[in-house]
Amino acid sequence: MADSSFDIVSKVDHQEAENALNQARKEIEQRYDFKGTGASVEWSGESVLIKASTEERAKAVLDVFQSKLIKRGISLKSLESGDPFASGKEFRIVSTIKDGISSENAKKISKLIRDEGPKSVKSQIQGDELRVQSKSRDDLQEVQRMLKAADLEVDLQFVNYR
Repeated sequence: MADSSFDIVSKVDHQEAENALNQARKEIEQRYDFKGTGASVEWSGESVLIKASTEERAKAVLDVFQSKLIKRGISLKSLESGDPFASGKEFRIVSTIKDGISSENAKKISKLIRDEGPKSVKSQIQGDELRVQSKSRDDLQEVQRMLKAADLEVDLQFVNYR
């Protein structure tokens, strides 16, 4: 019997991220506590740029954006935000949405599978994803349970289960 396998990926649905950003923008335009503060949230290339007149307002805009991401099913582990910094008369926060598993995180996950997973399971790094193989499907499911329980700094999805 051939080996069963699945891939571990970390992908963000960019359409859902776009929808979350639009919802956050609408809420910021409507809320009275953001009126006249120059608060805004928008795409700046591949990153999200948050602007406001004070550091607290910028953090509040980030909080609104994060709540919209959660409602849209996007994990906050996929959002990497910097600290507020002054730019002229306004404060800015630059946030990026991480897509894919970095090589250092892939090595951590692979080591975790090797150390704590069933012995028949083999993992292999393929670019920004991992392929996990085993003869036993039960062992593969055990690896999935173990990775879901582990507190990793990336949001993981399991795809191509064969």
